[in-house]
Amino acid sequence: MKLSNRFVCATRERSLRTHYVPAPYMRRTFTLDTLPTRAALSVSGLGFYELYVNGKEITKGRLCPYIVNSNQVLPYDEYDILPYLTKGKNTLAFLLGNGMQNAVGGYVWDFHTAAFTSSPKLAFALELGEGERMTVIEADGAVKTHPSPILFDDLRMGEIYDARLAVDGWNLPAFDDSAWQSAIPAALPAGEPMVVDVHPIKAERELSAVRIFRDGDGFVYDFGENVSGLTRLSLNVEAGRTVTVDHGERLDENGAFTQYNITFHEGREPEFLQRTTYTARGGGEEYTPHFTYYGFRYAKVTGITEAEATKELLTYVVMHTELDTRGGFSSSDETLNALQEMTRRADVANLWHFPTDCPQREKNGWTADAALSAEQMLLNFDPEDNYAEWMRSIVRAMDSRGALPGIVPTGGWGFEWGNGPAWDSVLVYLPYFSYILRGDLRAARTASGAFMRYLAYLTTRKNEKGLLEIGLGDWLPFAETAPLVFTDSVMAKDIADKMAVLFHALGMELEADYARAFSLSMREAIRAHLCEMDTMTFSGGYMTSQAMALFYGLCDTLEEEKKAFARLLEAIREADGHMTGGVLGGRVIFRVLADRGEIDLALSMITRPDAPSYGCMIEAGLTALGEALSENEGGASQNHHFWGDISAFFIEYLAGIRLNPTLGDLSEVFIAPLFPSTLTHAEGFHISPMGEIKSRWEKNGDGGITLTLTIPDGMRGALLLPKGYVLADHTNSYRAVSGTYHIVKK
Repeated sequence: MKLSNRFVCATRERSLRTHYVPAPYMRRTFTLDTLPTRAALSVSGLGFYELYVNGKEITKGRLCPYIVNSNQVLPYDEYDILPYLTKGKNTLAFLLGNGMQNAVGGYVWDFHTAAFTSSPKLAFALELGEGERMTVIEADGAVKTHPSPILFDDLRMGEIYDARLAVDGWNLPAFDDSAWQSAIPAALPAGEPMVVDVHPIKAERELSAVRIFRDGDGFVYDFGENVSGLTRLSLNVEAGRTVTVDHGERLDENGAFTQYNITFHEGREPEFLQRTTYTARGGGEEYTPHFTYYGFRYAKVTGITEAEATKELLTYVVMHTELDTRGGFSSSDETLNALQEMTRRADVANLWHFPTDCPQREKNGWTADAALSAEQMLLNFDPEDNYAEWMRSIVRAMDSRGALPGIVPTGGWGFEWGNGPAWDSVLVYLPYFSYILRGDLRAARTASGAFMRYLAYLTTRKNEKGLLEIGLGDWLPFAETAPLVFTDSVMAKDIADKMAVLFHALGMELEADYARAFSLSMREAIRAHLCEMDTMTFSGGYMTSQAMALFYGLCDTLEEEKKAFARLLEAIREADGHMTGGVLGGRVIFRVLADRGEIDLALSMITRPDAPSYGCMIEAGLTALGEALSENEGGASQNHHFWGDISAFFIEYLAGIRLNPTLGDLSEVFIAPLFPSTLTHAEGFHISPMGEIKSRWEKNGDGGITLTLTIPDGMRGALLLPKGYVLADHTNSYRAVSGTYHIVKK
């Protein structure tokens, strides 16, 4: 079923930051003498829409159809509406919001001037079939429109609603719309029409405030968790009363509500941010905003009395893209358990169609954030449908040179600042981990042509030494870290390596050879110009330099690895056991340490309570992973997922579940648990395409370890024990099958 190319709108006037144009109601009435046997509806409401058939809302989720640059991708949804039709008069009704089509609150990233910007617009095609006969109803001048009570809506700023302006029965067939205006033609977006295939955004659960306290002219509701969604306001007040709800994630040093860390400073503050403004109709009423969402733990309500500030007044409706749990981890260390839960909270709070950087401030599809989190997201949840959909936007965001922007979608921002190989790695990381962990090549097929264009682009950006130095590097380091020329060059090598794996899986062997050759050239240039060969010190010997060199295979021999690792340990000692790098080093350093027998050191760096560390976020009271591994640092977000690879580390190294270790066989798993001195037990699970894998170990009083495994039928497993550990029965078989194993030290 195709989308109609006929778009209509209520007005061509756009909402601006200080000039509000109400969200439009739209309705199209038609009469059926007999019920059809087929009733297929395709619809694109840009930016967002809600769909009602004969008064019943059937929208598949929040913020439909998607968030895009509509001049690159034109998203639409499909519905079977036959169950909702009746003989006689029927009505299709829509409520339209600005969404990304008019993201006025995104002015920091130039969304307000993007070429695709317009007022909300609607296209639909209703195909009514009976036998071989078919009738098609499209959006045209017969669509009637009227302003809704949503006076203003914006993805970042919030929503203003005047319930006194609500039109009762506006979406019902019997409603008299003779006084409404006819919709007017709107320009067809230039994007390629595509049916959206993602998990919908849904409400997951509801939270009540764990405490309520007065704060100046209002009352603060503390919901105890920093996640994402909306607040539902329940009122019984007089008509004309205006109640405002502001949403944020922290309190200031005096315990007062603040949005300091989610505004844009240096004169770039919006008029308001994450605010619901509601004017009552009078009597009992409820309101949940339609076309926005918020990231928050705290909500400040003004316009109410102390007696009205009850728990029932405000409810946190937790929302995000609907995800099923696919994996998990727990242990005897409560800090590790808390970090696992904080990672999962940040993951789901930042999946609104595609991975965002943060749910409260930017809400942008920052590319590096998604790449850094891809492995742990796929181990914990099932986001690959959404990854495959987003890849269509990523590929189409590539410019004529083969360069990618730092955010997707974009209206053009992010090519001059905010990209580079570490960020552009999203092009291959999402397809790579979707393939390795799920056997899913959809994103790889979509991106395969862009892979070659991107490698060609990088070739044009190499300097005279064959190295790269463009864009962003080891983001948010805690001290001086690896230089950009090193991180760019190493990430470019890794990108090519992962492309080679995917090209081979797709049967594109010539392209795979090209990617391998690109990787080899980068490796040779790095070793020639960025390594002191006598000591194997890479680019200053920083933690990120040494950890990335070891993880991405820049050493030729075991002796070289030992020297490089010794320099890494020296850097850690110099920092008194703290991390000094940023997110690029942070993703690999613990793996490098654990692979070389330093699991205790890795966990100490993670769990220590003093900054920089993961543990300090717990000490600071965060409930989701933060943007910076320090105590409430400056204006940093308190809900970011790009530090979340520790969850994958826990599942893969502590529980020991290593899926598809040879990169081409999903029926193979290695069970390779590590046994840190600080843990008495650890367990993890993952539901693979072959079935559920479980691994649990516990130390016994006699110094031995009991390992219990569940391996699905048809899956081949190998048991790999740390150096110095053997099976108690001294068997030579280390084949991992379901059962219990007794392990002892030699």
